[in-house]
Amino acid sequence: MATGDALSTHVFGVQLGGYLVESIQEISGLTVEEDVVEIKQVSAEGKQIIRKQPGGRQAGEITITRGLDQSSEFTNWIKETLNNGAVNAARQNLTIEIKDTEGTTVRRIQLMQGWASKWEGPSLRAGESSAATESVTIVFEEIIVE
Repeated sequence: MATGDALSTHVFGVQLGGYLVESIQEISGLTVEEDVVEIKQVSAEGKQIIRKQPGGRQAGEITITRGLDQSSEFTNWIKETLNNGAVNAARQNLTIEIKDTEGTTVRRIQLMQGWASKWEGPSLRAGESSAATESVTIVFEEIIVE
């Protein structure tokens, strides 16, 4: 990659536990956020001093949109929480890898202790000829950007 070139955001992969998630079209909601603690004090001269400092890191959620296909691993993982209520068994670490045009990973984002909290199926319309997709909202406890 030449100096000044930005990465293309369309080359990425997702690993869930030990397997690769297939047919992904979009990942949205990747954010890291911390609480802000505001401290107000008064100086010896009577002037108000306002200081802000970082507080605790917040948990988050992402949405993965993917083609509705025959892939069973990701679907079975979703079913663990949404159908079976087995959140503890379903908790997995997810790794999102952003790659350059040659397929080399240049940024890795780890989502710790994630599980599926929402599933949205495809819109179905008679006579429509568009791809069927599903969206899955995944909540996680910690995000690590490498």
